[in-house]
Amino acid sequence: MKAQPQSVTTLVDSPGADRRRRAIRYSVAMGIRMVCIILMLFVQGWLLIVCALGAIFLPYFAVILANAVTAPRQGLVEGPSGVVVRVGSSDE
Repeated sequence: MKAQPQSVTTLVDSPGADRRRRAIRYSVAMGIRMVCIILMLFVQGWLLIVCALGAIFLPYFAVILANAVTAPRQGLVEGPSGVVVRVGSSDE
């Protein structure tokens, strides 16, 4: 079986960029959780239940989102000569 050549466009993000993206996702989710906790002091009825559920379950989903790994990018790449090359296909 012929090995696929490695392309710059199929590489994953650098560890620093990946860590930054995951930290931003986690921070946004925790910010929404804080809004839910604060809103619980001011709302009543079904909205109170929605805010309470958000405050309880958002930490779980925040960790899941923060630890999600992105797949390498795939698609068409234009080469230096203007030829379009398909990247990531495993037809051979």
